[in-house]
Amino acid sequence: MKKLNQSFILIGFIVLFICKGINVLAQETKNDLLLNLSYFNNNNSYIYLKAIAKTKIDGKFQLVKDVTISFYVTKDSAGNLLGTAVTNNKGEAVLLIPATAKNTWSKSVKQSFVAVSTANKQFDETKANTDITKAKLQIDTAENKMITVKVLELKDTSWVAVKGVELKVAVKRMDADLGVSETQTYATDSTGTINAEFKRDGLPGDSKGNLILVAKVEDNDQYGNLSVEKSVPWGAIPSYQTNFFKRTLFARRGQSPLWLELLAYSIIVAVWAVLIYLILQLNKIKKLGRATTL
Repeated sequence: MKKLNQSFILIGFIVLFICKGINVLAQETKNDLLLNLSYFNNNNSYIYLKAIAKTKIDGKFQLVKDVTISFYVTKDSAGNLLGTAVTNNKGEAVLLIPATAKNTWSKSVKQSFVAVSTANKQFDETKANTDITKAKLQIDTAENKMITVKVLELKDTSWVAVKGVELKVAVKRMDADLGVSETQTYATDSTGTINAEFKRDGLPGDSKGNLILVAKVEDNDQYGNLSVEKSVPWGAIPSYQTNFFKRTLFARRGQSPLWLELLAYSIIVAVWAVLIYLILQLNKIKKLGRATTL
């Protein structure tokens, strides 16, 4: 009996040890987190970094939220910290480059940025970096609706035109940007310039007919993402006409078409006329029945 109890105790310890080992192994197994870091310069003034966190589950990439990401300039050390951000439902963490980084930013025409995710129960610490060369866009327009965009790169202390950079020229809309013509992309010439013709005549603008042109360099290996905007009076002034007081098929009550009202009222009158006729006929039948019984 004593040996049997010892055997049960030994088996219990073995099962407990195996379960604990499985639990520890499950805790130590973490998914790989992937970070993508991008640089954005809007209108040569609004500069920010965006990191996208994702992981691969069942062979498919999925965006990861609630990941804390620290952003650094040059290298990931405490003195170069730009700030931290947490990924949203789209797996994006955005950080505006603060004014405190001005001195470090001004030291070189080329900069390196580093994003570091904080380790948690699901993922280990992950790093991503991007290197950019300082550049900007200039946009100008002419009365004949020609658009000129120039790409400039900072070399030493002066801005130099850049050849062979692809960019897009479009009109900003609510859902997505609409190209100014059938040409999707343009490449800068030896003067760093592209010329695009505006072919969206009749496109509705704001209350004054203004449209916002936008020129973009997207996901460039050297310059990151650049964009510049300009407002132009090339849109059509929208004229709103209300049908509130007009008779239409889907109008408010009392404003339906006359033919529809006539049809509806005719049906109502016909139905009630038949009912009244039947009631009168029933009364006659009752009277005839009483007369025959007498």
